[in-house]
Amino acid sequence: GIEGSANKVGVGLVKFVAATGEYEILANPRKTFVTPPGEGFRPRETAEHHQREVVPLVRAALEEASIEPREVDCICYTRGPGMGAPLRSCAVAARTLSQLW
Repeated sequence: GIEGSANKVGVGLVKFVAATGEYEILANPRKTFVTPPGEGFRPRETAEHHQREVVPLVRAALEEASIEPREVDCICYTRGPGMGAPLRSCAVAARTLSQLW
């Protein structure tokens, strides 16, 4: 799943273990957009950050989990609540990956 509702963007890979009925976290890399002190959130710049970082994070998550894209059964993303522009960036990334894979 791809999460980017605020200043942090992350990619999580989770596996369902049928034998135990539990989920195992395979990877969860994240990157944070940091604004200068006192400036607060900046939606446009945060969205640009997420757009730059999401593909490297997806690659890092796949590598950390030792899986290939063909092994991914479902792609999720955070729909909200959160900042519109960063959320949209992550939704587009998830939709694009779903078409490519």
